[in-house]
Amino acid sequence: MEVGSLPVELWRVILAYLPLPDLGRCCQVCRAWRELIFSLDNTRWRQLCLGCPECRHPNWPSQPHLEPPSWREALKQHALATRTWTQNGPELQSSACLLFFRRRKDRRIWHVGPGCEFETLRGALGVVGPYDRVILHPGVYEEQAEVALKVPVELVGLGRLGEVALLVCMDQQCPTARLCNLVFMPPWFSTVVYKTSWGHVQLDNCNFEGAQLQVRGPGTCQARFCSFSQGSSAHFLGVVLSLLDSCDFSGSDTASVTVEGPPVAERNWACKHLAALTRMFPTCVASETKSSAKDLPVGSTGGPHAPPAPPPSAANVKNNEDWRRRTGVDPQCQSTVIGDGWSDGEHSEGDEESRDREETNNAKKQFKLDYKIPWDCHGLSHLLETQPDGSVPLASSPDPPTTTPEPLTLQQELDRDPKAQMLAASTFGCILRRCLLRDGKGGVHLSNYGQARLEENVFRGLNYAVRCIQNSTCNKIHSGLRSGVVVLGNGRGSIRSNQIYNNKEAGIYILFSGNPEVSGNHIFQGQAGGIAVNENGRGMITDNVIRENQWGGVDIRRGSDPVLRNNYICHGYSDGVVVGEKGRGLIEGNHVYCNKGCGVWVMSSSLPQLLGNLIIHNHMYGLAVFCRKDPENIEAREGNWPGQEEMVGDGVSGERRGVDGDGQENFNEERELFAWESDLDSEDGRQSARRSISVALVESNCMSYNGVGLYVKSSEALNVFANLINNNRGPGVAVLQSGQLTRLATNCILENSRGGVSVEKDCRVELRGNGIYENSGHGISFSGNGQMVENDVVGNRYGIQVSGSADVKVIRNRVQPTQGSGIAVHGPVKGVVHDNILFQGHPGNKRSLLHMEPANESCALQNNNILMHNNSFLSVPPWRLENPPPRPQTNSSAGHSSSQHPSRLRISMTTRISATVESGCHSGSKFCSIL
Repeated sequence: MEVGSLPVELWRVILAYLPLPDLGRCCQVCRAWRELIFSLDNTRWRQLCLGCPECRHPNWPSQPHLEPPSWREALKQHALATRTWTQNGPELQSSACLLFFRRRKDRRIWHVGPGCEFETLRGALGVVGPYDRVILHPGVYEEQAEVALKVPVELVGLGRLGEVALLVCMDQQCPTARLCNLVFMPPWFSTVVYKTSWGHVQLDNCNFEGAQLQVRGPGTCQARFCSFSQGSSAHFLGVVLSLLDSCDFSGSDTASVTVEGPPVAERNWACKHLAALTRMFPTCVASETKSSAKDLPVGSTGGPHAPPAPPPSAANVKNNEDWRRRTGVDPQCQSTVIGDGWSDGEHSEGDEESRDREETNNAKKQFKLDYKIPWDCHGLSHLLETQPDGSVPLASSPDPPTTTPEPLTLQQELDRDPKAQMLAASTFGCILRRCLLRDGKGGVHLSNYGQARLEENVFRGLNYAVRCIQNSTCNKIHSGLRSGVVVLGNGRGSIRSNQIYNNKEAGIYILFSGNPEVSGNHIFQGQAGGIAVNENGRGMITDNVIRENQWGGVDIRRGSDPVLRNNYICHGYSDGVVVGEKGRGLIEGNHVYCNKGCGVWVMSSSLPQLLGNLIIHNHMYGLAVFCRKDPENIEAREGNWPGQEEMVGDGVSGERRGVDGDGQENFNEERELFAWESDLDSEDGRQSARRSISVALVESNCMSYNGVGLYVKSSEALNVFANLINNNRGPGVAVLQSGQLTRLATNCILENSRGGVSVEKDCRVELRGNGIYENSGHGISFSGNGQMVENDVVGNRYGIQVSGSADVKVIRNRVQPTQGSGIAVHGPVKGVVHDNILFQGHPGNKRSLLHMEPANESCALQNNNILMHNNSFLSVPPWRLENPPPRPQTNSSAGHSSSQHPSRLRISMTTRISATVESGCHSGSKFCSIL
């Protein structure tokens, strides 16, 4: 009969009455009939799939409200999976199907229940033959002793799920078995209801209530559409391969799934079939992930570098309101007011921010640089230049980023990482796919070299979702929702492309030498931190979006040493990155912005390496280095900064005499020198990609539009090299405490609202080769001990002020203020000021460019060059920073000019050679090379 003889709608009504075998036969008639049968997907095929008592909704248990791509395909996959348990035996290529049909012909069906052939399960199992089917009628079947399965058998419950309950303990002693549509409850003598140590068991549509499934290698297991409730669990010991697909785990007292021990070398017959079955399903659900991501509380769209701006979500508005209610501070970074503790120049201590800015603007208008020295061609100027496409680089944009990139899909992660491809292709251990683990203590627990692969699972309401300890490996955890992952005890793993949110503790917790790869995840709205690395944890943490967490986005403490690279850490309600007590780590190329606390908070007892990060628009400090266990720091981090003595604006009185020639402190005796020779380009991509350091290193970062760029209140040494620190609402750099030497070398510090560099008394600071330009207060305000060598301090409201009882050397600097003195010495300052060049900034400035109080007898002024302008040459600017060019001087390749943040910038060879020692060499060396 031709299909066209009747309308298609009528054919569909007729075919809706056909059973499954007849539909299959119709598909074989012709292509037109095949297409017609396929068109019944949402009608007849849906009815057949949902009407099968052995199969639940294809998207059960996590998304039963979503339609599958094809109901016919879902039914086909179910039919193929139900036959896996029967595949035991020799594979004769030409007669494999005949062997299968022979078994089906020889199979017998036995009925168990009241009025049937057998009334007890034990009685039926005593007479069954290989591959027979035992149908259990509705009722409760209890056995007082362990039941052994000695031949392959299929146990099927009749009726709806829940009508057949087994209170038994089964020990499988045969190659294969299948259990379907049954409820397992523990007998009085054991909580283990099913166990096998060498065979294969297939569980379809079964419930476990307060019971345990136990499989030992080389035994294998395949569980589909099963429910583990009331503390039930699955325990795998040395299993080569097992598959848990679309299962529901809830109410666990310990872990829902435990994988213990390495896979045994011996494999049973089912491993080959299970491995083929795992490859039948797509390992990447990019389209589903994108569709489900739209339903998440936070959405982010676009590419990894230039995403379009999404509308503000309700969750963001709610979180902002919560923040405002708790703290009284508006959550928008750009509207934050800096505390009034800072006072530069003639700013009064109690002035409001708006009045401060107005005064600064008026001063700039009044004292315009008639003789402005060009300085824009310094070594970091490319970071501030407009890009070829006309866009403004983030380092010079007054507006914070409005979007975060969309994390890479799993397929994108695999395409760029061959090692991840190998892990994804591996089929060892326990494979957990499309499962829901909820409302219990733990999800998946791996220990003693256990292996697992987790795909498309949902973890919800658990104390922890995944825990890897004792050298265990979790190959893939992706497309999970609301999951918290714990990796500890030398645990490893690859955690990629997950949605991890709303956890009570850290989204990912790495500790006790855990060492996973964490890449391409979206970790957000956690009630604690995003990623916590503690107790000697390690790990490669790359390309993640970490946002809107209540605590730090990434927290590193107690000997932990991870690699944190190319992550977006933003919009947190506390700090972006916290490096706590004894923390280490390579923190490189990250975007840290719009956090309510600090961008990066470092404790002084830690040794991190911060390289090439973009730290912008954070509410408080861009980078804060604090003393350990100092209660005042808590107040400072909350915005209650301690009051400062008012800094005198320009210094208008006094002279200074003398020099402590023999008593100068040797600032180059620190064991950690500049370490320029380390070759970062030779790194191999993992833990070896770092310098061996003994001093915390801050290099090649952009710190812009924060409250304060760099805030130091530390008792340990710190190296700060080649950073761009600009447009911060407080000082660019504030050093309030520095018990050991803080080195600031080859940095560009410009256009900050208060001042360039502020150094308080008793601090030990070295400033060398920096460019300090057009800050609203002092270029450098120095009250500590140290030296200022070869800096360009140009275009600031005031130049260099040295005050208090400082012991300092000011050598070979080039200074031009817009107002006040170029170099002013106040109070009983000790030291020497020599070989500096001071340029006149405005002819109306009546204050001397070089000023020292007359009462000073311990500071020597030697060989300083003061350049005043000749009024007859006003049309030609006579001064340039030519030899050497404007500082800082760094090597920047063409590739850097297009980057949004500096990365691996190096000090130029000229600067390295000219960084001479001012106070002798270490231990009286006769030959000393300082680079």
